[in-house]
Amino acid sequence: MVARVGLGYGGPVSVVQVSVEVDAPPEHVWSVVADPRNLPRWDRHVTGVRGVPPDGLRPGIEYVTEVRLVGVRVHGSANVVELRAPEYAKVRLSGIVEGSVETWLESLDGGGRTHLRHRVDYRFIGGPLGGFVAQAVKALGVTNILRNGTLAQKRQAEEP
Repeated sequence: MVARVGLGYGGPVSVVQVSVEVDAPPEHVWSVVADPRNLPRWDRHVTGVRGVPPDGLRPGIEYVTEVRLVGVRVHGSANVVELRAPEYAKVRLSGIVEGSVETWLESLDGGGRTHLRHRVDYRFIGGPLGGFVAQAVKALGVTNILRNGTLAQKRQAEEP
């Protein structure tokens, strides 16, 4: 399921939601989706992630993600707001994109499968770079980016 409301550039917040069922238990799916070092594996535009502690995320941790779009490299900060393993996480985004990413995991079929859901609300900051990035993301299709990333998480979690 994918839904999108608007596409903001210094304006209203846009919202994208994606959900998928994963053939793996929630604890395993959590170990995949709660590690931002996997981001380059899920999205080819993510070229690096810095600042993730070796022992994993916890509330208050901030890490930096480097993204390359149409030859332009931008950095964004992500701050872990809430974390309840293995069921919920909320991360606040700042930089060229402001917003939040929420992730829910729900046990299915007695724990052998998982319903994975992401909700991203975002807006691009003003200025020439914000406008450029907003247009690049619009051209790529933000719903496609999130859907493809979620399907990559599913594939990774289902790997033997």
